[in-house]
Amino acid sequence: MSETDKHHIENDPQFKGLNVNSGVEQPETVNNDSVKRFLQKKRKLLPVEEYVNGILKGDITLLSKAVTLVESSKAEHQQLAQQIIKACLPHSGNSVRVGITGVPGVGKSTFIEALGKLLTSRGEKLAVLAIDPSSERTKGSILGDKTRMEELASDKLAYIRPSPSAGSLGGVARKTRETIILCEAAGYTNIFIETVGVGQSETAVHSMTDFFLLLMLAGAGDELQGIKRGIMEMADLIAINKADGNNVEKAEMAKVQYKNAIHLFPKKDSDWEPNVLSCSAYNKVGIEDIWGQIENYKKLTKGNDYFVRKRNEQATYWMHETIQEQLKRNFYDHPEIKAQLQVLENYVLADKMSSFVAAGELLDRYSKLK
Repeated sequence: MSETDKHHIENDPQFKGLNVNSGVEQPETVNNDSVKRFLQKKRKLLPVEEYVNGILKGDITLLSKAVTLVESSKAEHQQLAQQIIKACLPHSGNSVRVGITGVPGVGKSTFIEALGKLLTSRGEKLAVLAIDPSSERTKGSILGDKTRMEELASDKLAYIRPSPSAGSLGGVARKTRETIILCEAAGYTNIFIETVGVGQSETAVHSMTDFFLLLMLAGAGDELQGIKRGIMEMADLIAINKADGNNVEKAEMAKVQYKNAIHLFPKKDSDWEPNVLSCSAYNKVGIEDIWGQIENYKKLTKGNDYFVRKRNEQATYWMHETIQEQLKRNFYDHPEIKAQLQVLENYVLADKMSSFVAAGELLDRYSKLK
């Protein structure tokens, strides 16, 4: 039996009538050295000044590369990212940051595109970012937003950045906040932060934005059910989307319900009175009124110094959050803690030690390692 026949059992005499050709001669394998050189060239890091100068000039490519460094978990990339952020910080802060959240199916992408196109039509620059803590499980479904917002994605005055593809809420939120600084330095005077996940992500968005917009639907059952009071309290404006066709009357009824609900909440420190508006992002109806509310809020809060005060409070909050996150990472990444953690976990599971005693032992051990 030939070498070819050994690899093709169907050529065995018992399978008479069948025949498999040896096929064409295979080309030489790709030169591994060439591949390595290509990858090294592709991944080459630039000097800090080159990133910063590019960002300040509004270079989208260098801005995206800098954001990628911010999102990277590599120590080398993080170190470079922090240097870039430090250099860009004096050029940031000149924007209005709008947090946008809403129930599933409310039409966030359509709404963001409609509002975004309104701004770019006036010659204003817009960056759309996202916080998606669920993407670790969904593998970054926010990427679909770029395809849903086709007009905005191709607009030269708009920059759409999907959220990091994995990570804890705190980590993703911190990276989004750092990305805001880079976008502002690049001249984006309007920043939209979209929350894609559910739960605590709304709180994270609220902690890094000036204005918090809650999108709602009318005609989807009891409008007040399923909405946490905390999210309603955070809202500076409730916009009832899809108020078109047969839904117009339902939207007006929902407006009354929501207005009655928000009047029950305590007065805001900003002295701003939250409002309820209806709109149709699809038909681009009511969008200008919504942006008018955001401009009125900005004027009021800058006049009474709340705008700056809130930003300062947020900066302090994120300093503490970053410290906690770094301490937590250092603790769990330490080799000795890793080794002892499993041992003490087994003791806890076997009821040989309480959770609190085990935690205390690990923390004591960690403090002596420093």
